[in-house]
Amino acid sequence: MPERINSTVTELFERISSCDAIVAFTGAGISTECGVPDFRSPDSAWKRNAPIPFADFLSHEESRVEAWRRKFAMDDLYADAKPGRGHEALARLSREGKLHAVITQNIDGLHQASGIDPADIIELHGNGSHARCLSCNTRYELGPIRAQIEEGEGAPICACGGLVKSATISFGQSMPKEEMVRAQAAVQACDMFLVIGSSLVVRPAASFPVLAKQAGAQLIILNREATPLDELADLVVQEDIGSVLAGVSSTGLTQGLGENPRKRAL
Repeated sequence: MPERINSTVTELFERISSCDAIVAFTGAGISTECGVPDFRSPDSAWKRNAPIPFADFLSHEESRVEAWRRKFAMDDLYADAKPGRGHEALARLSREGKLHAVITQNIDGLHQASGIDPADIIELHGNGSHARCLSCNTRYELGPIRAQIEEGEGAPICACGGLVKSATISFGQSMPKEEMVRAQAAVQACDMFLVIGSSLVVRPAASFPVLAKQAGAQLIILNREATPLDELADLVVQEDIGSVLAGVSSTGLTQGLGENPRKRAL
């Protein structure tokens, strides 16, 4: 590992060791090494399967069918994705009691797959593993919906008459109120806000690092590219996420941290 990464790993470890209540904020960059495409890369598969705006989904049957077609096309691209080095590092911190919450912009479910308690994961943009009725919130599994779409039977409708949609947040759709409240509480209770793989340009989620600093937490940003909030951060690491977090682990990320039974209520 290059010397500059070793130096960064050392400082990151020292800062983590000094903290008792870390909140991680993760974006697409933590999952790209797992085979999950990010949204902003020039050759991203999302460019070929751009999400349908929420207003169009509500307004047109054709848009709903196309939204489902694009979702299943994207699901196929990372159906075999497993948690990467970043997910695994956060899972270790969670087991040690250092990590109190993960606030994620991702919909891939890899934090849950890494072993982090789902109760400690706040999904701001929902979860792509199932669907829900927009009217009564009934959960639907994806298999029957996919068969319906592929057989040309149209977009699914709930028994209540409501529209059934992937349980993710589309462009133009309101952010989930409960998750936003939980995220704000977690941010205000942490002593380190650790940003991993987010460009920090999507609001209102990108306001959380500012809120964390205002509440007195350290702000650490680990991302391959610069973000608009780098100047606000206490430590900025512009390196490959998996390599850095694997390096932190190799220096003893969880050694000497001890048991920390105290976890603040979120």
